Amino acid sequence: MEFIEAKTILQRAAHGTEWFGIDYNMNLYKGCCHKCIYCDSRSNCYQVEDFDRVRAKKDEIEILNQELRNKRKKGVIGIGAMSDTYNPFEKQYEITKKALELISYYKFGVSIETKSNLIIRDIEIFNEINKKADVILKFTITSADDNLSKKIEPNVCVSSERLKAMRQLSEQGLFVGTLLTPIIPFITDSEENIRNIIKLSYKNGAKFVFSMGGVTLRENQREYFYKQLDKNFPKLKEKYIKIYGNNYFCYPLNKNLSKIFKEECERYGLLYKMNDIIKSYKKEAKQEEQQRHLGTIIYICYHILALTSIPTIDIEPHKFKGARSWLTVLL
Repeated sequence: MEFIEAKTILQRAAHGTEWFGIDYNMNLYKGCCHKCIYCDSRSNCYQVEDFDRVRAKKDEIEILNQELRNKRKKGVIGIGAMSDTYNPFEKQYEITKKALELISYYKFGVSIETKSNLIIRDIEIFNEINKKADVILKFTITSADDNLSKKIEPNVCVSSERLKAMRQLSEQGLFVGTLLTPIIPFITDSEENIRNIIKLSYKNGAKFVFSMGGVTLRENQREYFYKQLDKNFPKLKEKYIKIYGNNYFCYPLNKNLSKIFKEECERYGLLYKMNDIIKSYKKEAKQEEQQRHLGTIIYICYHILALTSIPTIDIEPHKFKGARSWLTVLL
C-alpha cells in the first residue's frame, strides 16, 4: 500500500453537528476498494484520483496524537465519510485500531460508518471509549438479499455478515444502527426490501435506521454507475437516462416508500429521525433531557403539595440552580 504526505488528519465537521452529532471528522485512508456501484465519493468534486486504489498517510498516528493533545474541546470524531476505514489493508496495518486507542486515551467520542465486519476486532476499544465518551456505530445495509448485495457492493462482506457484526456490537451494549442509504431506484427500492432491512436491523440489535432516500449521480460517478448497470443490470441505464437525465438526486418513483419506512421503524421501536438518534446516543444530551424531565416532575409535585393541607417546607423553586438540588431539599 502506498503512503502519501499529510499535514493534518483531524478537521472540524463541515456541517456542524448535523450529521450524527459529530464535532470532528477524519479519513485515515484515501480511496476505497469496496467498489460499491453507487459511491458518491468517486465524484470529481472530491478530487480523489484513482479512487479504487487505497492509500494511507505518512506518520498519521503521530500527527493525530499531536492534534488530539492540542484540542481544548472534546467531542465526537466521525470516521469513514469518504473511505471505509475497515478496508482489507486495515487488517495488516491497524491504522484505525491505533487511532481508536488514541481517541480513547484522550477521551474523545467516535462515530463510525462501515460495511465491513472487521469492526468487531475493536470491540474492547469501543467499550473503553464508551465508558467516558459517546460511541455510535453504523452499518450501511442497502439490500436484505446477499446476492444483490454482492452485485452492488462486490468487494466487501455481504449484508448478512454486517448484521452479525451489528449483533455482536449491540450485545456489548454499544449504540449501533443501520444506514439504509442509498435506496437505488429499480434495484433496491422494493417495498419488500425496505421492510426486510428494517426487520433484520431490529433483530440484530439496531437502535436506529436512518435513510436519505435515492442515489446521487454526478461527474465521474455517473459514468462509473452506468458502466456497472450495463454489466449487471442490462437496459437499466437507458431507463435512468430517460427518467432522471442529469439530475444529481435520483429518487425512487414509489412515493409510498417514505410512509412504509416510517411505519416499519415505529413498529419495531427504532429511531429514524436524526435529532432523536443524536439525543439517544449522546450522554450529555441524555443527561440534559433527564434533568428537564426531573425538573418538570418536581415542579408539578411542589404545586400539588402547595394545594394540599400537608405541611411543607417553605421553598421557592427558582432559588435552586438544579432540579436535583431541589429534590434533595424536598425529600
